[in-house]
Amino acid sequence: MTSSHRPLGLPVSAAVLLLAVTGCSAAQASVPVPTPPAAEAALCRALAKELPDAVAGQERSDPSPDSELTAGWGDGAIVLRCGVPRPEKMSDPQAQAVSAEGVRWMVEPSGAASGPRFTSVYRETYVEVALGERYAHDIGPLVDLAAPVARAVPCALEPECR
Repeated sequence: MTSSHRPLGLPVSAAVLLLAVTGCSAAQASVPVPTPPAAEAALCRALAKELPDAVAGQERSDPSPDSELTAGWGDGAIVLRCGVPRPEKMSDPQAQAVSAEGVRWMVEPSGAASGPRFTSVYRETYVEVALGERYAHDIGPLVDLAAPVARAVPCALEPECR
């Protein structure tokens, strides 16, 4: 795994992740399903076929509503949304990024009640990964998701994806 912090500074539109935990004993995350253009949705469907059964030791437990554009592990501990709009934060020249197994991710630090959120950069569609509080200082889940993202979502800006 490699890790680096670099500013991004790219224009963006807003993306909001609303993570609500529902249920009593077996909590299930509820997240908004993205509505990307058809070409990006096709990439997301390809990504859905590549995603692992477990991430960072957490078993697959997809959020509601059921969609090929979303996935989850550990009852909301790790939530992936594919085809999200570019986050506003990407226009911030001070935005930070990390690399995990060759895939670059913009970092949005955790809020008071949640863990960090990462959005892929330099790809033909944006993939967002929201992590629960327990992953506040751990990009391990990104390592498990990097290979599927790299296989299914082509690089949009060579040589940045190398």
